[in-house]
Amino acid sequence: MLDFILRPLKRNFGQDKEYYKIIDDMFGIIPHNIELYKLALIHKSASLVLEDGRSINNERLEFLGDAVIESVTSDYLFIEYPEYDEGALTQLRSKIVSRQSLNALAIELGLDRAVISNGGVNISQKHIYGDAFEAMMGAVYLDQGYEFVNRLLINNLYVNYLNVDNLTHSETDFKSRLIEWCQKNHHTIEFQTAHDKGYSSIHPVFYAKVLIDNMEVGHGSGDSKKIAEQQAAYSVSHSLSDEECADLLDRLDKLSQ
Repeated sequence: MLDFILRPLKRNFGQDKEYYKIIDDMFGIIPHNIELYKLALIHKSASLVLEDGRSINNERLEFLGDAVIESVTSDYLFIEYPEYDEGALTQLRSKIVSRQSLNALAIELGLDRAVISNGGVNISQKHIYGDAFEAMMGAVYLDQGYEFVNRLLINNLYVNYLNVDNLTHSETDFKSRLIEWCQKNHHTIEFQTAHDKGYSSIHPVFYAKVLIDNMEVGHGSGDSKKIAEQQAAYSVSHSLSDEECADLLDRLDKLSQ
C-alpha cells in the first residue's frame, strides 16, 4: 500500500524523479536508497573525484553485483537443469554471465541510455552497459536483499530477456576451442597480449595476437587480456573465408610434417 502511494510521488516530484522513473521502468521497484542506483550508473570514465583524491564510480557495486548474479544463476541452473553435470552447468553459467550476454541484456532494458560515461570512451571496445547492469544488481541487493534480486533476475529478467535454450547451443569460449583444436592436431599455439598504444587507467585497451606454429593467424582487442584473447581466437574462425581457412590448414599441416 505504501509503495502504491510513493510510486507516483517519487516518479513525478523531487530532484531525483528521473532516477526513480528509470529504476521503476527497468525493474518495477521504487528504491529505498536511490543513491545506490545513481552510483551504479557512473562509469569509471566519469568518476567523481572527492577532496581527498578518492574516485567515486560504479566499480565496487559492479564487483558485488557480479558475485550476486553468479550466485543467483548457479541456483537457477541447478534447479532447472537436473540432467546437466558440473561441466555443462559451469559452461552455461559462463555464457549467461558473460560480458557479451549482460551487455545485450542491459541494452534490451534501456540501461545504455542511462549510463553516465566520458564521451571519449570507445564503446565498441567496452562492455560498460553490462558492467552497469552488474552494478545495478549490486545496488538492488543492498537495497532490497538477496531474495528480491533472486526473484527479479529469474522471474523477470531471465524469463523476458534471456533465451537460455539459444545459449546452450551458442559458442563463446573461442580461445578454449582453438587451444583444444591445436592440441588435438599437434600444433603449437601462443597468445601474445600487451597494452595497446592508447592504453591508460581510464581507457584500458589490450591487443592480442594468436600464433599457431609461430605464424600469426588472428588478432583482437578489448578492455582486458581475457577479452582481447577471446577476440583474437574468434577472428581465426570468423574473419577468414573458406579458401583462406583451407590454405591456412594446408600450411599448418606442412609445417608439422
